[in-house]
Formats: sequence, structure tokens, C-alpha cells
Amino acid sequence: MLRVKKVHVKSYGCQMNVYDAERMADVLAKEGYVETARIEDADLVVLNTCHIREKAVEKVYSELGRVRELKSERASAGRDTRVVVAGCVAQAEGAEIVRRAPVVDVVVGPQSYHRLPQLLAAAGPARPALDTDFPLDDKFQHLPARERAAIRGRGVSAFLTVQEGCDKFCTFCVVPYTRGAEVSRPVAAIVAEAERLADAGVREFTLLGQNVNAYHGVGPDGRVWTLGRLLGRLARIEGVARLRYTTSHPRDMDDELIAAHGELPALMPYLHLPVQAGADHILAAMNRRHTADGYRRLIDRIRAARPDIALSSDFIVGFPGESDADFAETLRLVDDVRFASAYSFKYSIRPGTPAADLGEQVPEAVKAARLAELQARLERDREAFNRTMVGRTLDVLVERAGRQPGQLAGKSPYLQGVHFEGGTAAVGDIVPLAIVAAQPGSLLGRQAGVRDGDRRAPVVESPHRSADAA
Repeated sequence: MLRVKKVHVKSYGCQMNVYDAERMADVLAKEGYVETARIEDADLVVLNTCHIREKAVEKVYSELGRVRELKSERASAGRDTRVVVAGCVAQAEGAEIVRRAPVVDVVVGPQSYHRLPQLLAAAGPARPALDTDFPLDDKFQHLPARERAAIRGRGVSAFLTVQEGCDKFCTFCVVPYTRGAEVSRPVAAIVAEAERLADAGVREFTLLGQNVNAYHGVGPDGRVWTLGRLLGRLARIEGVARLRYTTSHPRDMDDELIAAHGELPALMPYLHLPVQAGADHILAAMNRRHTADGYRRLIDRIRAARPDIALSSDFIVGFPGESDADFAETLRLVDDVRFASAYSFKYSIRPGTPAADLGEQVPEAVKAARLAELQARLERDREAFNRTMVGRTLDVLVERAGRQPGQLAGKSPYLQGVHFEGGTAAVGDIVPLAIVAAQPGSLLGRQAGVRDGDRRAPVVESPHRSADAA
């Protein structure tokens, strides 16, 4: 009897890595691999890496140390294990990974993972395969169509990459060097993938790109479409109930996209729009090419189009040259905008980026103190926003079973986790819930009636649905 080959994909970092992990699994499924959540059972281990955060490379080597031990244990039992390092660390450190980690069979960058079968075939003992080129052909044209069973197994919310790369060259960021220049997928290809996903039960789509609102794909009319126009087309697909997009740049929030927030009911009232800092000269040093007041005016325009919209953002504290007064400007911006959610980090040197060579590095203790103060301010606003939900009725997309028997869990329009006693609701339903409490990590709802219950999907999650923090 032929033994089934199993693959374990562990993904770190951003949502785009989750999408890439799923697509790698789709490619490998054509080669007979079945996904497993247990790394111990895997004949093939894929580490899909992220290079954004501090010490990303060291974390990869640490994980490879554990994989090496696993591979040795499996070899003692007569079982072979092959190892792939994919993603942005692979792109940036490919040759070094090959040199330092003999356990690795294949190193492949994020633009070449469609070639995994050929690379695995080419790799041999003491002869790892390496592909970190930026190919001229479009990898999406080589990826297999998603199988219906795989789609349903991953749930009713899906990521959909529409744009890759970035041309902004923020001085702290490695993305232009690991993901390349901005490239947008054609509208027809995106629509076809979305239709296939929706037909299999996906209700919510999050459009992905390193700079997603710079989308400029060619439409079926031969003209370049903006993200706002693409969202309008996707909203017309049968079964699509919700649309989101991330991550955006303030300079690419054009009039058509802002208008879409007020005109498309399917476009959820939640926008992640990184600002990074509140002092203009720090923003200039970051090469952000927007000002703090320009950001405030942009928020005013977005809120005028969609008054109930909630904002999320990214912040970096302790960028080289940041003074106490500069940091105070960041806190002032936070107080002015009142973000519903945010991600905040201490600046860390990313080798090869322009900021790595700047003087005036901020002492680590100062960065830590500033981060603590900023996070306390952001948490205050997050909790306050969540409390405003109590007493409201929110439409919640049911995504999975809850932790307690009889409980279901899903997402609000504002991307908040919500759990409630299930009643007659099922995964895939959009359920009006009266919010009765704001708990530390989620909202508690009470069912006020079920609607949109004609769509059903099994309560099954992908082994790599949630990307680990890198």
C-alpha cells in the first residue's frame, strides 16, 4: 500500500505569508502531499519566513535546529524528512542558509515557490536547491486552481493577493529588497480566483498587497484599474458578503478608494492605514512622503465618506534621531485620531536598509520606555472603542466553533472577535448579535436572529490559517 506523503507548512509574519502558505500547499497537493498540523508526522517541512521584525534570521536558524533534531529522530525510525525554507528570509539570506544549515534541502524566495516540485526534484544529498531570483514570468499563472475541498477546509474567510512588492522605499523597511518592485495582478485573474473561492463558500475576502492601495492591474477593458474599482467589481460576485484590504499607504488613498468606503456596503468599516510616527522630520527621515497633518486631513476625508469607520495603524518608536518632543508628537496624533487598534514596535536595525546607517541611534532603554507609554495609550483607545460596541447590534460572520460547547465565534465588521451561544446559527452565516460585554480579547454577543443562513461550510481550519509572529 502506497504511504501518503504529508507536508507541514509553518508560516510566520504577515497575512500575505498565510496566503503564500496556502498556495504552496496547493502546489504540493498536486505532487501527492497532504497537509498535516503535526510537524512530527511530516515528510516535508516548509518554513515560510518573514524578514520584517528584529532577529528574524536568528529565529529561522533556531527553528531549523529543532527541525534538524526532528529529522534525525525520523531518520532513526527509517523515515525521510525534507526541509524547505521559503519566504522573505530565504530571499534575503538564501546562500547563507545553504551554507549554515545543511538540514535544508530547498531555499526558495516568495516569487518562485510555484517551482517547488522542480526544486525538490533537483535537490539531492549535500546538494540543496536554491532559487531566489525575481523571475520575469508571473508566478500566479503557474499556480494550480484551488481545489474546492481545500477551499472549504480553510474556512469562510480568505486572503487574496492582488498586488506584491513596494516602490516606496521607506528607509527602515526590507520589503522592496525581498519582495521586489510593485506588481499588480490582472483584474480577470483576481475575479476568477474570487469566484472560485465564493462558489466554495467563502464569504469574506481580504485583499492583500505590500502596498495594496497602489494596485494598478489591467482590467478586461485594457485599462488600468484602481483598487477602488476592483473592489466594486468583486462586490458584485454572488456570495461575497464582505471585503477588506491591507496593507495601505497614506499616499495611495485616492478619491475613488475613499468614495468606495461610502458606496460599497460589502466594504467593511475598518481600515488599516499605517502612519509610523507623528513628527514630520522623523517621517521625512523614514521617507514616508506624508506629514502628520496630511495624515490627519486624510482621516477626516475618510471619515466624511464613512462616518462609522474604525482606524488601525502601525507605529515605530525610537527611530534614529527621535527626540522626546518628536515622540510627544506621536502621542498627540494618537490622541487626535483615536485608533480602534494598532501595532507598535521599537525601531530595530534591518541590515541593508538606509536607516541602518543613520547616526543618532536611540538608546534601547529609551525605546522601551516610549513603547510602553505608546502601547498604554493605544490600549486605552482600543478598550474604549470596544466598550462603545456594548448595547449595539453587530452583524457577525460566523467562522468557527467557539472554545466552549455550543459556542460559536466570528468577526464583527470592525475585525473584532465575537463569541456567542450558537443556537441555530452555522459557520458561514451572518448573524445579528446584541453585544452584551467587551472582554479583554473579544466581544460577547447574544443572538438577535439569524439571516443569510443559506450558505454553509464545515467547521474545519487550515493547519496554517494563523501565521505565527516572526
